[in-house]
Amino acid sequence: MTIGRPDTATPAAGSDPALEIILRGPGESFRWAKHDYPHHLAKWHRHPEYELHLVTSGRGRMMIGDYVGPFQEGCLVLAGPNLPHNWISDLEPGASLPNRDMLVQFDAAVTDTLVGGFAEFADLRCLLRDAAFGVEFTGATAERARMKLCAMEHERGAGRLVSFLSLLADLAARPEERRVLARCAPSLGLHTSASRRLDRVIAFITERYASDISLSDAATVCNMEVTAFSRFFKHQTGHNFTSYVNRLRVQQACALLAGSEMPVTRICYEVGYNNTANFNRQFHAVCQQTPSAYRDESRRIRAHRLDQTRAA
Repeated sequence: MTIGRPDTATPAAGSDPALEIILRGPGESFRWAKHDYPHHLAKWHRHPEYELHLVTSGRGRMMIGDYVGPFQEGCLVLAGPNLPHNWISDLEPGASLPNRDMLVQFDAAVTDTLVGGFAEFADLRCLLRDAAFGVEFTGATAERARMKLCAMEHERGAGRLVSFLSLLADLAARPEERRVLARCAPSLGLHTSASRRLDRVIAFITERYASDISLSDAATVCNMEVTAFSRFFKHQTGHNFTSYVNRLRVQQACALLAGSEMPVTRICYEVGYNNTANFNRQFHAVCQQTPSAYRDESRRIRAHRLDQTRAA
């Protein structure tokens, strides 16, 4: 394991990183995603989750905490919780790179469970310590990880989870094939006025999502005019206000559909919708299926797992 040398000039550290709000899909314990460059999420930002980030094309400069250095196609970095990061590609004006970024995001609860509950993941503890400062992978470790991360695009459910666990084990296995990038990054940007303002409104939404909350209500929590707040929220989180609230409601509905026998109509009202037609429409937009179909699928999966347990 080696330590990266940051450039003396660090332009990224001079500005507050935006806080991205990560919303996992229903039934997911981690998030796999890809996006183009430029993209509204490709900016100097942070989030409480770990992020394994692969650049699939192009070259440019990356900023990981207080580290600034070059990157090229195949660059693979693990950034720890709240470590600001950004990759800026060298492009001609108006040019773009389709699907430049491929990534997995997961929270500390996942890794805590693995490290605390399974002796086979003991090596992961050291990797996570290094990830707090940003880690770039090299050699055979990087090559295998790139292949597994790409293959996960076509996997779903338990199959994708198994691949994710295998990916983590590979990344942790060879400390000599990774280098630490930043020196003091974990403390950057965590107590800015913007972050405190956003923390207040996220707490407000989380507490009140089941009631009839409006953009105006949220703006008042931040002591901002509605239009200014709308721009602030989108810039900071990557989601507009209505989209964020709807996705949060649908996630809560998924938990109730899978974990209880509560009627669908009651769940609709429990999570903050005033009529079932709108609930069904918003649920389908997020999950690509109806609430009833989601519940039926959850029951089939649960029954299959029970049959496997009995057979064993």
